Amino acid sequence: MNTNQFFSLDGPLEVMPTERQMRIANLGAFPFLARNQGADPHRLLERHDIDPFRLSDPDHYIDCQSYVNLLEDCSSSLNDPLFGLRLAQLQEPDVYGCVTALCRASSTVREAIHCLTKFIPVTHSPAAMQELIVNDETAILRWGVRTDLGNNKQANYQAALLNLKLLRQLGGRNFRPDYVNLAVDTRHKDIDELERQLGCRFNSRTTENLIAFPAQVLDQRITSANKLLFKLLGGYLGRVKEAARITLADRVQDYVRSSLSEGNCTIERCAAKMDVSVRTLQAKLSESQLSFSDILEEQRIALAENYLKQAQYSLDDVAANLGYSEQSSFGRAFKRWTGLTPKQYRQKISLN
Repeated sequence: MNTNQFFSLDGPLEVMPTERQMRIANLGAFPFLARNQGADPHRLLERHDIDPFRLSDPDHYIDCQSYVNLLEDCSSSLNDPLFGLRLAQLQEPDVYGCVTALCRASSTVREAIHCLTKFIPVTHSPAAMQELIVNDETAILRWGVRTDLGNNKQANYQAALLNLKLLRQLGGRNFRPDYVNLAVDTRHKDIDELERQLGCRFNSRTTENLIAFPAQVLDQRITSANKLLFKLLGGYLGRVKEAARITLADRVQDYVRSSLSEGNCTIERCAAKMDVSVRTLQAKLSESQLSFSDILEEQRIALAENYLKQAQYSLDDVAANLGYSEQSSFGRAFKRWTGLTPKQYRQKISLN
């Protein structure tokens, strides 16, 4: 397999979050939990400007502050001081995105945690930060956010259990944490339940959020290691991180690139993906003397030329990948762009 072709296009294949956004996957189990506690999940989500219908798309991004406020509101209004923990009980670490798959494909626990700390801002939220600290006997996974979100106790309860679940997947059935510290004000009567769920000693009212475990675990081999998957995912995420595609035009390009083959690449869907109105998106693009239709055509040209350079794609495949229902429509568009038919273009590059 020629992996160079896999990385032959500039930019990521998915829209990445902006500085204060996060994946909505963190709320994937929210409706079930809210209903079980007698609440209307749609009403709660809408109260914090989160579209309930976006939950079906785990790669949709929402405002970090809205997410934090939602969990704190639920904890208060539903009289559940451990709401964030109960949410995490219903979830798996895959809510962090493909970085979780990269971790499981790593060769050792140390390598996996380095991948987590490096790419969590890329796949999950740029506001998130994680760090591995190691001394002679103890390893510490520490996390926090790069911006002030106010009271985020429930988000930290959720993060603590999700991070532990990931460490257990990496370290195997014998993984045992030493303790968990959270910078939250926890009621004394809730500590016993927290320690049962976390499986270790719990300390609240500390200055940092962290999980401590034996340093020797870091060199342990991971049973799910996969060299090819690690190379592909690691290479892709590395490219995304280096690209630092945070401008609006970059993100529209990424949306178009990831949505063309679905046949429903529209400005309405793009605006919804970015959590802005169509009018706002049009206005912001116009400020840079751009339009959605211009970006759509630019990306189609770039993708078409790339696909046509790869013999494994038939002309029907290329047309479908670009969102055309018929090869003839693609052929007419390509000749308008380049002055050549797709077949003539292939013949030309084969001679060079």
